[in-house]
Amino acid sequence: EQAMVHTAVAYARQKDRLQAWAVTASVGPGSTNMLTGAALATINRLPVLLLPADTFATRVSAPVLQELELPSSGDVTVNDAFKPLSRYFDRVWRPEQLAAALLGAMRVLTDPVETGAATIAMPQDVQAQAHDWPVSLFAERTWHVARPLPERSVVARAADVIRSAAKPLIVAGGGVIYSGATDALAVFCERTGIPVSETQAGKGSLRYDHPQSVGAIGSTGTTAANALASDADVVIGIGTRYSDFTSASRTAFNNPEVRFVNINIASLDSVKQGGISVVSDAREAVDSLTAALDGYAVSDEYRCRTAELAKEWDDTVTSAYATADDGATLNQNQVIGLLNTLSEPTDVVVCAAGSMPGDLHKLWRTRDRKGYHVEYGYSCMGYEIAGGIGVRLAAPDRDEFVMVGDGSYLMMATELVTAVQEGVKINQVLVQNHGFASIGGLSESVGSQRFGTAYRYRSDDGRLDGTKLPVDLAANAASLGADVMKVSTAAEFAEAVKVAKAGDRITVIHVETDPLVFAPDSNSWWDVPVSEVSSLDSTQTAYRRYTDWKKVQRPLVNPSER
Repeated sequence: EQAMVHTAVAYARQKDRLQAWAVTASVGPGSTNMLTGAALATINRLPVLLLPADTFATRVSAPVLQELELPSSGDVTVNDAFKPLSRYFDRVWRPEQLAAALLGAMRVLTDPVETGAATIAMPQDVQAQAHDWPVSLFAERTWHVARPLPERSVVARAADVIRSAAKPLIVAGGGVIYSGATDALAVFCERTGIPVSETQAGKGSLRYDHPQSVGAIGSTGTTAANALASDADVVIGIGTRYSDFTSASRTAFNNPEVRFVNINIASLDSVKQGGISVVSDAREAVDSLTAALDGYAVSDEYRCRTAELAKEWDDTVTSAYATADDGATLNQNQVIGLLNTLSEPTDVVVCAAGSMPGDLHKLWRTRDRKGYHVEYGYSCMGYEIAGGIGVRLAAPDRDEFVMVGDGSYLMMATELVTAVQEGVKINQVLVQNHGFASIGGLSESVGSQRFGTAYRYRSDDGRLDGTKLPVDLAANAASLGADVMKVSTAAEFAEAVKVAKAGDRITVIHVETDPLVFAPDSNSWWDVPVSEVSSLDSTQTAYRRYTDWKKVQRPLVNPSER
C-alpha cells in the first residue's frame, strides 16, 4: 500500500501536478501502510487521493478483525492517524455523504497551495451499500488550476529591492517546475545576469550549462552556488519552501545585510526567511518582475565571478566523473558520471534516499526540465522503484534510470514484481556497497565511527565489524523476475546501459562500489546535534566543529530587519 502511494505521487509529480491517482486499501494495516506515503505527498505538495477502508459504520460486528479499540473513545479508528498527514480528511459514515466528500477532496487536489494527500475513509459496510446519487455528480468537470497574479504594489517593492542589489542570487524551487516557469526564468536571468541556484525539487529549472546556472544550493550544493549565497545581498526565492538542506540549516546566507524576496503561491512559504512576500504563481511573478526590472543588470564583474565559480565546479564534476577502465572498483561518483554521460537529455533519473540524492544534486548535469526526479522532501527509503513505475506510466516516451542503494532497495524491492507483472519497463541501477553509506557518513560526522551501518557479522567481541554478510542483491533481483546484469568496470557499465535502453522490460544493472570515496565537498553544513560530553576524541572534535557552525547560523530575522 505504501508503494502504491509512492507510485501515485511520482506520477503526479511527473505530470506537474495536473493529474492524480486514487489509491485504495483495506481497513487496518492495509490503511496504515499508506501513512508514510500520505506524509510524503503532503510534505512535497503533490496530489494523491487516498481511499482507505474503515470499520463498520453500524458496529454490528464490532470488534472486527484489525480494529483499534480505545477504552476512552468509540469512534476512533486507525484512519484517524491520517488527519495530521492529509490536506483534506473526511469519513463517509453514510452513502449520501460521499458527494460532498469527493468535491472537497477535488478542491484540495486541484489547488496548488493546498494540495497533498486527500483522504476519504469509507467503512466496509457503507462501501457495499447502493445509493441513488444525482446524475449530475458524474458529469464531466474541468477543474481550473489557478495562477494567482502578484499585486502590482508588491512587485514594485520587490523590484526596488532587487535593483539595489550588487550580488543577487535566485533560489529556484519546485514551484518553478510545476508552474511551467522555466522559460520565463531563463529570460529573466539572461536579461538581468542574476545567477540561479536550484533546490532538489527545482533542479532542472535551468540547463546545467546555462551561463547563469550555478547548480545545487545548500547542504548538498555546489561550491559555486554556496559561495554566491554566502555573499548575496538579495536572495530571490522562487517556489521554494527553504528546507534546512536548502538553507544549510540557516548558514547559507551570511551577508549581514542580506534581504529576501520570496515568490511563492503559498503564503506559508513566502514569509520564510523574512523579507518581501510575493504571493503569486511563479511564472506570473517572474514575468511581472522581468518587466519591472527593465534596464537593470548586474555588473560585468559579478557576471565574471559567476562564470568563474561555475567553471571551477564544472571542472570538479568532470574530475569526479573520470574513470580508468583498468578493472578497479567504481565509486558512486563515477557511476553517476557514466550514467549521466550515457543517458539522453530526456531520460529521467529517479532516486530518493541515502547518499545518492545528495551526490546527484551536486553532480547530475540536468539537461531537461523533467529529467531529474529525486524525492527529497521526505527522503523516503523504498520510494525509488515504486516511484519509477509512476514516472514511467506518466512519461512512457522517456527512458528512466532508477538509482538505488542497498538499504533503500531492501526496503521495497518487491515492487520489481509489480513492474514485471504489469510489463512496466524500468532501467534500474542497483549500487551495492554492503551497508548504509549515508547513515554511515552521518555517523562518522558526529564522531560515532559508522556504528552498525555495514552488512557484517558480529566479531568475537560482539562488535559489528566481522566479515561481510553473503548478501547478493543481484540474485535477489533476478529471483523477482528482473533481467540482471552484474558489472564492475566502466566499459561493462556502458554496455549494460546500452542493452537496458534497447530492452523492453525491467533491467537491473548491479554494480559494487567503494563506500569510502565521497562526492566533492559542498563547503556547507547540516545541523545534526553532536553529544556535548564524550570520551571519544572523534566526538569531541565533531562537537567543536558543530559549535563553530552554530556561530554562523542565522536567526529568523536579522537585527537590521527589525
